[in-house]
Amino acid sequence: MVAAVFLHHRPVEFVRAALAGAGAAAAILEAPGFPPQWHWASLPLIALSSGTPVVFWLWARVVFDDDFVFRPWHAGVWAAAVGLGLTASYGAIAGSAASAINRALLLANLGFGMLALMQTIATWRMDLVAGRRRLRVAVLMGTLVYIAINSAANLSSVAVLTWSSPARNLANALGLCLLAVLAGWTLFRTASPVRALALEPAIASAGRPSSQPIRNDDRPGIEPALLSRLERLMTTERAYRREGLTIGSLAAQMNLPEYRLRQVINEGLGHRNFNAFLNRYRIEEAKTALADPGQKDVPVLTIAMDAGFQSLGPFNRAFKADTCQTPTEFRRFALAKSAV
Repeated sequence: MVAAVFLHHRPVEFVRAALAGAGAAAAILEAPGFPPQWHWASLPLIALSSGTPVVFWLWARVVFDDDFVFRPWHAGVWAAAVGLGLTASYGAIAGSAASAINRALLLANLGFGMLALMQTIATWRMDLVAGRRRLRVAVLMGTLVYIAINSAANLSSVAVLTWSSPARNLANALGLCLLAVLAGWTLFRTASPVRALALEPAIASAGRPSSQPIRNDDRPGIEPALLSRLERLMTTERAYRREGLTIGSLAAQMNLPEYRLRQVINEGLGHRNFNAFLNRYRIEEAKTALADPGQKDVPVLTIAMDAGFQSLGPFNRAFKADTCQTPTEFRRFALAKSAV
């Protein structure tokens, strides 16, 4: 039902729908009353269930990485996991090869679980959304417990996986509970009117130039004076240029608790990620320099470094995401326009 709601109301949420569908398929297959002789009828369920580790990893990428973009190889990884799962379930390969496939599936499950954990932790510090930071704790703890029990139940033995093992059943139960909780959370979070209100400033500002701050002075608890202080610190003092600038050091400079600065940037300016907040100022400075005829011979790398970027790759990606042009293309068009 959760998967159907996602697909009906928001087709772009197919990863969240797949997460719910994978959990449902695994629960049906694990149910004691499910007839094991229905091989062909269970084919879609086995396919959905086999891709669960990959879907869980992609879900973590979608939820916790605001810059994540789907690539064709993501679908290829999912298809490979499904193929292995179907091969193991239908006994197309016997003997040592079957044991190797089962081991590969187990290691893939643990591997993608670890990748999801790494994604959860990697962008934690930069996350400005309070609810999403709390979700990271739940995902982190739940996944760690599942991986620990799954490893203890299976990796200690060299035999082929036994689904009747109490420890294995416990690992499966915890995994299903984790999928159910995450799928349910994403459903209610998507449908929540509070979330819609939280996103309203970002949606309303979609057509504004990125140089203009996304002000929300009417937000309860966000003092206009704090927004003005922060804007002055970034535009006048150019704090974004400082190497290694963190949200903690910026909060200390403003004499604010770190959680309070997160709230100001997220709820007052509409940013969900600290790097995105800094990059707005960095890119605006770079755009000004690239459009300046007096700096036409200055290398793009120098402009990027002066604006606060540490290397050319992240600058190029952030610049193109903001302008839909590479820095070189932007400079060429801007200089041609100024020459007219």
